[in-house]
Amino acid sequence: MLNDLMARNRIWSANRQAQEPDYFTRLAALQAPEYFWIGCSDSRVPANVVAGLDPGEVFVHRNVANIIHSSDMNLLSSLEFAVEALKVREIIVCGHYGCGGIKAATEDLPHGLVDHWLEPIRRLARAYAVDLGREPDMEGRRDRLAEFNVVEGVRRVCETPILQRAWRRGANVRVHGLIYGLKDGRLRDLDCTIGPGHFKEEAAE
Repeated sequence: MLNDLMARNRIWSANRQAQEPDYFTRLAALQAPEYFWIGCSDSRVPANVVAGLDPGEVFVHRNVANIIHSSDMNLLSSLEFAVEALKVREIIVCGHYGCGGIKAATEDLPHGLVDHWLEPIRRLARAYAVDLGREPDMEGRRDRLAEFNVVEGVRRVCETPILQRAWRRGANVRVHGLIYGLKDGRLRDLDCTIGPGHFKEEAAE
C-alpha cells in the first residue's frame, strides 16, 4: 500500500509540474493563506478540496467533530500562528452532516478515549434538547446538533484571548461557521459570523 501511495505521489507531482512549471517553487517560497480552517478529521472533508482551494491558500487544523476545546494547545497554537504570524483574516469553523463524532456522542455506547473528547457535544445536546426534539428522526437530530456544534465553536474561538487581543489592536479578523453536506458536496453558511464590531457593541450595552 505504501508503494502505491508513493507511486501516486510521483504521478501527481509530475502532472502538477507539467501543468504549472513553477508550482512547487512558488509554494516553497511563501506561505500566505487567506483562510484558517478548523474542521473535522473525517477523511471525506479535506478543507482545500471541498472549498475549491489550492494548497497554500488555506491553513488547516482538524480534529474529531471540529470541537473547540479551550485547553487544546494544538488548536490554540495553530490559531495563534494563523492570526499572529500568517495574518489570516478569515477563520472558518466547518462541521459536516453525517459526522461520526456527533453520532458517537449521541450513542449510549463506550467508544474509549474519544468519549472524553466529545463531552462538549453531549452538553450541547442537553442544552438544545427542545430544539433537537423537533426533528423528525435521529439523523435529523444529529445533523442539527452538528450545526449547533459549529455555532458554539465560532463563539468559543471568538472568546479566546488570541482573538480578543487581535481585536483590541484593531485586526479585522472574522470568524465564520459553515456546514458541509456529504450527500451533495455543498458548503452552507450558518449565518453566525462574528467580527471585531460584534464584541464592541456587546461591551457598549
